[in-house]
Amino acid sequence: MNLKGMDTLRKHVPELRTKGGIAIVLSAFAAVVILTTIFFYMVDTRFSIWEPDGEIIFLALGLLIMSRFFSQKNIYQQKYGDLAFRNAFARFHIPGLGILFASILHLGTMFGVELPDLWWKTTFIGIGWLFVIAGVLLWVRTVMTFGLDNLSMLYVYFPKESRMTNSSIYQILRHPIYAAAIDIGIGLAIIHANWYSLLVALILPIFLFGWVRLVEEKELLERFPDYSDYRVHVPAFIIKPGDSIRFIRFLVSGDQAYSS
Repeated sequence: MNLKGMDTLRKHVPELRTKGGIAIVLSAFAAVVILTTIFFYMVDTRFSIWEPDGEIIFLALGLLIMSRFFSQKNIYQQKYGDLAFRNAFARFHIPGLGILFASILHLGTMFGVELPDLWWKTTFIGIGWLFVIAGVLLWVRTVMTFGLDNLSMLYVYFPKESRMTNSSIYQILRHPIYAAAIDIGIGLAIIHANWYSLLVALILPIFLFGWVRLVEEKELLERFPDYSDYRVHVPAFIIKPGDSIRFIRFLVSGDQAYSS
């Protein structure tokens, strides 16, 4: 299946032009996820009291690695020219995203003290599944709406090739893909019903808020002068109660987004 934005990505990432190259990219991502998961398993089985610390450290590590995608832009453009995005994506995005992906999945398997098995626990776990389903739907709809090129931040290295995508979700959330990750993480922690998981799940939005304010939105403020006013009125991750119906409509059917 040719996902939206894939053709644009292929122009700048030669590996994505062949099935073998795509397999290499996916294998690199999978390797990071597997190695991070192995680390978590070792901590879980031998030093479970340090689980929250290890999870927090790896969340910070993943975001730190990804931040170099931005901070090294000028250096990479001078050194690699047209392949600057390709090399930065391979060295920073893939490992950073792999660590974050494994860290979020780990919220559903962490060892530690479970919540008491009281009458409300079944309802609590049901709420967790709602979070996971909402997060997955939001992730899928966001990918379909904005395309892999936008979500891979190709615009950072090739601003002239960026597409402005107008969507109802941007009137509800500034960063729907991060909101999806938060929903899935919180949902897994609730389903797991573990105190350690719930603690880290509550910290996850703080980490991502710091990321968007200190890294990603700095780039957006430079490119779009009106962005500072926009972020005053539109929340980053948590929808306003009055936007609930529009949010559910986007999850169920998407919208008629268009590019310009």
